[in-house]
Amino acid sequence: MYKIVSKEILNVDVELMTVEAPFVAKNAKPGNFLIVRVDENGERIPLTIVENDETSVTIIYQKLGYSTTMLSRMEVGDSLHDVVGPLGQPTHIREDAKRILGIAGGVGSAPLFPQLKEYARRGAHVDLVIGGRTKEHLILVDKYKQFCENIYYATDDGSFGTKGFVTQVAETLYQEKTYDLSIVIGPLIMMKNAYLLNKRYNIETDVSLNPIMIDGTGMCGNCRVTINGKTKFACVDGPDFPADGIDFDELMARQGYYKEQEKHICNLRLEPKK
Repeated sequence: MYKIVSKEILNVDVELMTVEAPFVAKNAKPGNFLIVRVDENGERIPLTIVENDETSVTIIYQKLGYSTTMLSRMEVGDSLHDVVGPLGQPTHIREDAKRILGIAGGVGSAPLFPQLKEYARRGAHVDLVIGGRTKEHLILVDKYKQFCENIYYATDDGSFGTKGFVTQVAETLYQEKTYDLSIVIGPLIMMKNAYLLNKRYNIETDVSLNPIMIDGTGMCGNCRVTINGKTKFACVDGPDFPADGIDFDELMARQGYYKEQEKHICNLRLEPKK
């Protein structure tokens, strides 16, 4: 069993949890993820390893469906039934990239964090554009401040920073600064648009395809992605890839496959917390 040692509510939708998992913690690298199950009948939930030390791992999850809502109901001192990892391929750190722009949308701030932190540790200059629906949806900002040289903000409602999209902020930056690499993580449509923008400015782009993963081992096939005409699986070949050649439209179509089923199971099984 895997004991929950701390928990933090980041906003109404998103929570952070630290779990004892020594084997996973000792072997995790930036880009790796893990699978958790709340109980023996629980669904497998793939989540990025945001931070790790010798004994524990930190995860961030958004309460979107039945399984993540059940995870949210766990408290400090409770134990998860399963924690399996580290899974996936570690992030490929580009040795020649010395000026990095991270672009995070919503909970994409979580998988972006360990990558930017590693680049900063290796001496790269790191800036960040971070976006969310409101100021409250900008997560991990204090942690990013520890190593980012500049942080720029965008919110849908204009409650903090620029009112609008992260791509608008990035395009303004490109008028003044040059970057070797942009790492973009967030909703698929945001990653697609940021990639197209970066391409116009001849900036290489890396993305993370963890939003499309389900089972996390390559068996379900839902995370298959076409890259330059070849089929890859985000959970075993990624989740991080160069953006060039990714068929984002195919991914966005597949991401909506199970929305009705998830809505049905939530309505059927979730009861008010006692």
